[in-house]
Amino acid sequence: MDETITDAAEKLSNNNKKESFAFDVLTLAGGTTFAQILTIISAPVLTRLYGPEDFGIWALYLSITSIISVIACMRYEYSIMLPESHEEAVNLLGLSFLAVLFVSGLTVPIIWYFKEPIVNILNSQQIGDYLWLVPPFIFVNGLFLALNNWNSRTKLFKRLSLSRVFSSVSATTTQIGFGLAGKAGAGGLITGSLTGQSIATFVLGGQIWRDDRKLIVKSLSWKKVYEGFKKYRKFSLIDTWAALMNSVSWQLPAFLLSAFFTPAVVGFYSLGFRLLQLPMSFIGGSISQVFFQRASRALSEGTLPSLVENVFRMLVIIGMFPILILTIVGSDVFTVIFGKAWAEAGVYTQILSLWAFIWFISSPLTTIYVVVEKHHFGFHYNFFNLITRLLSLTIGGLLGSARTALVLFSVSGILVYGYLCLKMMSYSGVKISRALKIVFSNFVLFVPAGIVLVALKTAEINQTLLVVFSGVIIGIYYLYILKTDAQIKKIVKEFRA
Repeated sequence: MDETITDAAEKLSNNNKKESFAFDVLTLAGGTTFAQILTIISAPVLTRLYGPEDFGIWALYLSITSIISVIACMRYEYSIMLPESHEEAVNLLGLSFLAVLFVSGLTVPIIWYFKEPIVNILNSQQIGDYLWLVPPFIFVNGLFLALNNWNSRTKLFKRLSLSRVFSSVSATTTQIGFGLAGKAGAGGLITGSLTGQSIATFVLGGQIWRDDRKLIVKSLSWKKVYEGFKKYRKFSLIDTWAALMNSVSWQLPAFLLSAFFTPAVVGFYSLGFRLLQLPMSFIGGSISQVFFQRASRALSEGTLPSLVENVFRMLVIIGMFPILILTIVGSDVFTVIFGKAWAEAGVYTQILSLWAFIWFISSPLTTIYVVVEKHHFGFHYNFFNLITRLLSLTIGGLLGSARTALVLFSVSGILVYGYLCLKMMSYSGVKISRALKIVFSNFVLFVPAGIVLVALKTAEINQTLLVVFSGVIIGIYYLYILKTDAQIKKIVKEFRA
């Protein structure tokens, strides 16, 4: 083997070799804290520069691009993590790039010829003005997915953190700038998203090219790319359809709420869901990013059960307490922070919060079925998830109530994602009784705070005081966990070291 390739591969293999799972998660999460804080801080500004209808059009655009983006690499990006040799992984990265070119190129004629049907189905003439921005978003997002998985393989998570910071700053700045100009409407929000994603891809790609250029150039081969195409064809033949169904099911609320109601209702939903999902994705996404890389190795080492149980417990500890509080005071939070015009978005958040928690604790674990190569499970599960969401939202739409639609959507999500979580536990060898015990013990910890908040809300105390008090309770909870929980204390100690 070429000495240059060998040296580069060994350098990557030794990269951060001694760092723990917790260290990698905190590196990735800690590096993106600024980006998330900026997004949260900017939300009250954006809601005063753009109306619910603008947010609704933006949500429809993101829904369309999200559905296509998930298959932009034809799922070959997941294969990058699996080979033992970095040389084979480089060719899978190249294969992913070729898939992105194909898929994003295919969207151009589709958007051109089916623009009017799309506009009519979504019941929104305004979205037609922005459909031409779909292909470039698919292209840059697809490249980012491929680079993201290569970055996870090499375990240089600081590179990803930096790209997220640049993405958040550029997107937020662009959106606020257009909003202050007062003429862009939904176009300002959409342009900001495209700008942020483009810069994130450029920053991450530039760092990878700087550090891994020699390995990439020396290893790429058309023959090996074709071999990777055949070896991992199950990703494109089976997992692509599962991923597509999963993505469609995620975007159904925006599509069906728009079809049955108005873009303003979609705007309420999108803001509520976005701010509910943001902190969950911040932590869960960071854990998932590292977990996939660790799980691939833990399976061969026989340590997958302990890894999964520890990650599950961490997710429950982090997510349950604040989500349950938001279930009680969600509408008050949105009224105080965004104004009375956005109170309905807070109600939607309360409806969706319990489902969001179940999603949060199960989503990072979904890569287990990929690791254990149960691709057919992913297809069957995502088909069932799509059908239940479609039925729940359609029933609510036919009944003429957006709240009813979201209640049914939330209940079906709790059941479906609960099943997914337990199934992943089974695949990884973790006893279901252990998982239920972890959930119950943390719920008991919440009960006293929950009783106090319900009493204060029933007494109709000032909304601002209620929101501030809720924030104080959450702060006290996390301080308590940091001081008393052995697993969390170990994580903090490892990160400081």
